Amino acid sequence: MSLKIKGWRKIIKWAGWSVVVILLLVFLIRVASFENYYYNEKEGSERAVTISTNEETEELIEEEPTKTEIAEYTVAPDRPRYLSIEKLGIKNSRVLPMGVKSSGELDTPRNVYDVGWYEGSGKPGQGGTMIIDGHNGGPHVLGVFKNTPKLKSGDIITIERGDGVVYRYAVVENNEIPLSEANDYMVTAKKSPEPGKESVTLITCTGEWSQQQGTYLSRQFTRAILVEG
Repeated sequence: MSLKIKGWRKIIKWAGWSVVVILLLVFLIRVASFENYYYNEKEGSERAVTISTNEETEELIEEEPTKTEIAEYTVAPDRPRYLSIEKLGIKNSRVLPMGVKSSGELDTPRNVYDVGWYEGSGKPGQGGTMIIDGHNGGPHVLGVFKNTPKLKSGDIITIERGDGVVYRYAVVENNEIPLSEANDYMVTAKKSPEPGKESVTLITCTGEWSQQQGTYLSRQFTRAILVEG
């Protein structure tokens, strides 16, 4: 008699654990379904600059460099040192040399107030095309290039070289390119909008935020030609 009771107790015990496992699986499935629904609902919405958990911005520095740090920043005489755009209130943003990531993408500075100069592109005063990128924002603050979409033809971008020589570039084109076409557009971005003239191309993220892709759905390309320097 006792053996039968123990047997039933064993069956009841395993049945109880089975119910727990089933309930846990149902819970996980519902959570996954909710997340998928949530991301689909948010797809295409404007990204808030106050909250972010994606890899693109989680390690960014949002502390504005001090006047001393900016003044003490130096580069080789023939390299870009500072970038200024009076119309956007950008003054002496440090220009940091950048390469490419293992993925082949252009790297960007960690500080949202700095801009990055692609070392494989031209140098100021040498007749080529400089490629300069920057952030449009971090988790809590706007980035240096947040307002570059507002630039119009004729607006001036100023680059100061390491030796103090200043070059001024006038905006010729300012285009928002879908992310799906941005890589192909890089061929154009690396060239001068007016053949034979030195130029600079500014690049930043823009457009709508995609939660699923973890990035903005467009890139802004601002192209300008040398007018003084």
